[in-house]
Amino acid sequence: MTRELNAVNIEGIEVINTTKKDFLHYHLYPRLNRKQQSFVVFADTATLMHANKDITYKQIIQSADYVVPNGEGIVSAAKYKKQPFIERIEAYDMILDLLKFAEVQGLSCYFLGGKDYINEKTVLEVEKKFPSVRIAGHHHGAISIEDSHIAENVKQANPDLIFVSLKKAKQEQWIATYKNQFQKGMFIGVGDSFELLADERKQTPRKWKRVNLEWLYRLLQKPTRFGQTISKIGFVLHLIFKNK
Repeated sequence: MTRELNAVNIEGIEVINTTKKDFLHYHLYPRLNRKQQSFVVFADTATLMHANKDITYKQIIQSADYVVPNGEGIVSAAKYKKQPFIERIEAYDMILDLLKFAEVQGLSCYFLGGKDYINEKTVLEVEKKFPSVRIAGHHHGAISIEDSHIAENVKQANPDLIFVSLKKAKQEQWIATYKNQFQKGMFIGVGDSFELLADERKQTPRKWKRVNLEWLYRLLQKPTRFGQTISKIGFVLHLIFKNK
């Protein structure tokens, strides 16, 4: 059974407005059970910034079955615009739920992306934490979108879930380029979540998230992000004050 989904329109992109629990139980799990092909985008500030500059990329995001509010920036912007999201749905948390579901239902997963050692370690950690999950295959992210050989390998593996961890924009472009060649499969762009799955990076502590300072925590962990962080803050302010 599926339920109607409400959405918040941000810069012409419909971002779903629901809880993680309802999204999984009334939308993603039924689609997986029906072997229905799906395209899921986890949107953050970087997603919207890129879509704002690149109309082709924006059309790719708009073509997705679901655009999920993953980043704190867009959640904060929606709140200040008095169109608050019920819940922020983080990619990593939802991946864990999907892996648990795959383990119970006997579904298979493919992991595409990340550096070679990150990709290998991701699969090892998934096998350790979810021993009954079927690994259909995996491949690192040093690929070209034009290289159809990779897509053919994924297709032959016939996975139910395809987690794609490439650079922002590239992962959605790869999915949009090849997904229609597949009879089934839930394609999900997961950003840098493989680093979390591989235990190469820790999640932001909850206390930082509660006060909306995840951006500061990540900046302190990686000061080279300073320029990117300032650009993202500027874009969020643009979203907040636009048309006020």
